[in-house]
Amino acid sequence: MKKLYVLCCIIFTSGTIFAQTLNLKECIDKTLKNHPDIKTFMLKIEQSKKSYNSAYSDNLPQINLQGGYNITQTYPVTANNTFKTIDDNGWSLGVDLRQKLWDFSKTKYKVEAFKKDEDISKLSLKEAKALLAFKVKSLYESMVVQKEAIEVRKKDIETKKALYEQAKALVKQGLKTKADESRFFASLYNAKSSMQTAKSLYKKAKDSLSLYMGEDIDDDIILQRDSIKKELSPSLRDMDSIIKNNYQIKIDVKNIEKNRLLHQSSKAAKYGHIDAIASYSRIGALRDDYNSKLLGATLNIPLYSGGRLDAEAQKAKIAYLIAKEKKSSEILRLKDEIEGLLTDIERYDATIRAKKEELFSVNETKKVVGGRYKVGLATYTEVLDAVSSFLNAKLALLEAYYLKSVAIDRLQYLKGKIK
Repeated sequence: MKKLYVLCCIIFTSGTIFAQTLNLKECIDKTLKNHPDIKTFMLKIEQSKKSYNSAYSDNLPQINLQGGYNITQTYPVTANNTFKTIDDNGWSLGVDLRQKLWDFSKTKYKVEAFKKDEDISKLSLKEAKALLAFKVKSLYESMVVQKEAIEVRKKDIETKKALYEQAKALVKQGLKTKADESRFFASLYNAKSSMQTAKSLYKKAKDSLSLYMGEDIDDDIILQRDSIKKELSPSLRDMDSIIKNNYQIKIDVKNIEKNRLLHQSSKAAKYGHIDAIASYSRIGALRDDYNSKLLGATLNIPLYSGGRLDAEAQKAKIAYLIAKEKKSSEILRLKDEIEGLLTDIERYDATIRAKKEELFSVNETKKVVGGRYKVGLATYTEVLDAVSSFLNAKLALLEAYYLKSVAIDRLQYLKGKIK
């Protein structure tokens, strides 16, 4: 019975720990599953598929059922070499078919352009997923940093509370002045205020991440503390590789191809088209019924359209040139951002190394100054300065880790990486 009890406790404890653990991958997966932006882009893919089907249908036979009834209509009649007209009612019912034979590739280019639209929608979905993953990483890592900062602030409060109690005791013994006690009390009050700020920033990041994921996050959730301690991989230093895999650049390439095809389609429109036509009708007129058949071809060449066709072709050409320039502009912007991120990461690495050295140094100084203060060889100002230096170095180290991690996440996003 005792063994069973222990086993149940272990299972219960394990389950509790597991339930309270939230890893970064889980956050990304839930966001990509529930976020409305993803659902919107998925609908846009379906929309682009329907647009492609609509454009492609111009290549297929067009069949229509037609019917009509005329209350009165004038019919020409010739009898005994005499021409006359008769007003009578009439009706018709039939089917007609029209098949495009040749339009100088106008429809072909248009259909291919709509296919590019479908490709753009799929790339836009991947871009949206990568961007959401980057935002989730930033929020998650902000939670990690603020949670660490809360722990640092707690220790700072404990330290300042101990210094305040020590100062009160020394004042009672006549070894320190009331100013020492007041100054340590003020520093303790400020430490508590800073703690509330850290808690507020943690809650803000947690609430935002909760909205992205579409579910609540417990206050005492366990996070991956090592998520902010990333190293830059060699592949993220390769600018050409990042640009090649960047979704926005891929979208720009598809946009160029799409507008080039639309321009070719617009140019072909001025040559007209040739259609095959066929129809079969039953006609009732002048109290007689008869069948009417038609089989042939039509040629349609626009001779004058008020300049509309030329304007459409020029507009499509300008859109094509704009798409090319947009891609060039995006590449320049991307190169500038990548270079800036790589420079920032080098700076954060230097800051991390410096703060680690500073932490060791100020920690030793804090111990020495604390000991000297007890025997009257140091002032409260020196003690608080030492404590403040240690706190600032620790928080600065956390911030450097966070900023470096976000910069690496940004490079991963620019390269189209989700996890």
